[in-house]
Amino acid sequence: MKKINFGNDKNIISNSLKRIRSERKLTQGELAARMQTLGVNLDQQMISKIEKNTRIVTDYELICFCQALGVGVNEMLRDFYDKLKG
Repeated sequence: MKKINFGNDKNIISNSLKRIRSERKLTQGELAARMQTLGVNLDQQMISKIEKNTRIVTDYELICFCQALGVGVNEMLRDFYDKLKG
């Protein structure tokens, strides 16, 4: 399977995910539980890898993270957009 990266990044939401999760005062385990209620099989270790930018994020995972955290896609992608603007 071909590895897909954006520059050195495995995903573009790592910083936003960690920030928003922390703002919501959720542990990685609690977020994983919310994701599982949405039908996404992620555990605490997988969320840790996403936040450390060592795991990719699929499109449906992105949408479910937004749903689980109560934010829009633009908010989740804000750090990426800011990075592009330089």
